[in-house]
Amino acid sequence: YRKLKYNLVEASKQQQKTLLTFGGAFSNHIAAAAAAGSQFGFKTIGVIRGNELANDLDKVLQQNPTLKFASEHNMQFHFVSRSAYRDKTLEVFIDNLKQQFGEFYLVPEGGTNRFAVKGCEEILNEDDTIYNVICSSVGTGGTISGIINSTNKHQKTIGFPALKGDFLKHEIKKYVLSNKNWSLNTDYHFG
Repeated sequence: YRKLKYNLVEASKQQQKTLLTFGGAFSNHIAAAAAAGSQFGFKTIGVIRGNELANDLDKVLQQNPTLKFASEHNMQFHFVSRSAYRDKTLEVFIDNLKQQFGEFYLVPEGGTNRFAVKGCEEILNEDDTIYNVICSSVGTGGTISGIINSTNKHQKTIGFPALKGDFLKHEIKKYVLSNKNWSLNTDYHFG
């Protein structure tokens, strides 16, 4: 919800009635977007990586608690191939989605954008100043960016990416203000 909080505010300001977002079959963000949309009166569309999941959706919903939850919160699914999913940020891909679904407020994969980071800056509070080290799991970099922005000078933030590779440093640097007391430990993605 923290990543979605200011995105929902912005969607309301733009008078959008539909949220569209992206994720894998076990994406916490997909579940959160479905629940938040349901709670705050938005239609939700999840563009899900893996078009093979659409072949027997009833069976998938029985076996996948994330998609089942999202479905129970009225999220409409749009399954795409893994190769097509890689194009999710391209203008032509987004335009095709608009032709298919009409106007929507776009929430990026994992919810990460400047509005998400703003919401995640509210995670730490004054009670947390007693800690010298703040650790966080990292998916798309939004949560940890907000945490980094709200730490004090004596605190260090360590992120543990779920995905293999060093690409997240660049993503996080797009959102952090000037705090350099952070690092990523890339040894725990388990392949």
